[in-house]
Amino acid sequence: MLLAAGLGLAACAGPQPSGQIADPLEPLNRRVHAFNKGVDTHLVKRASSGASGGEAGQAVQAVGNFGSNLALPGKAVNHLLQGKPAPAVRTTFRFLVNSTLGLAGFLDPAGQDFALPEEDTDFGQTLAVWGVGEGAYLELPLIGPSSTRDAAGRVVDIVIDPMRGWLNRDQYLIGMGARVASKAGERGRFSDSVDSVLYESADSYAQTRLIWSQHRRHELGQEGEAIDPYAE
Repeated sequence: MLLAAGLGLAACAGPQPSGQIADPLEPLNRRVHAFNKGVDTHLVKRASSGASGGEAGQAVQAVGNFGSNLALPGKAVNHLLQGKPAPAVRTTFRFLVNSTLGLAGFLDPAGQDFALPEEDTDFGQTLAVWGVGEGAYLELPLIGPSSTRDAAGRVVDIVIDPMRGWLNRDQYLIGMGARVASKAGERGRFSDSVDSVLYESADSYAQTRLIWSQHRRHELGQEGEAIDPYAE
């Protein structure tokens, strides 16, 4: 039901005019944003401050590498669904190299020694390739900025993830936990940028909505800039 509703909203909304963001759920989104901001203030920001440097930072990076490696088979599937076999092959080789030489993915020899950087994608991008509109802006609890199309894509990514069939339940949950833990390291590395948006903006919700939407459209090739101004 969630997937069908999300796809329906996205398809009905269609592509937005350049620079415009559909936000019919703004009152609800603002409440979720306030909740997320509170979680960051009292938990994530404090945790990330000690997880971005030194030995702790290296440990968080290794855990993040492990979680990212487990996500690669799903990304390979999405590349294929988008009609992009070359990135699918490279992503598969990256997974094989890091799963073996990289000690189950804790290290990244594929990127460092074999010129196989991660080529990120997801089912939200697959839907965009298939012509599904981005739909309404949506801020999700704990996850953050999204859209109805990308929220539906998150559900499908879980369903089509090959690792769900290869790992048992506990192993899969450990992998998911590793991906979540890696976010603390990312929050620490980009703390200045995040703090400026959340705590120094006149309207942190509007600023977050703008930055995320522009960055996502750039990722999907829907913005004309050669360099993404919102990369961080």
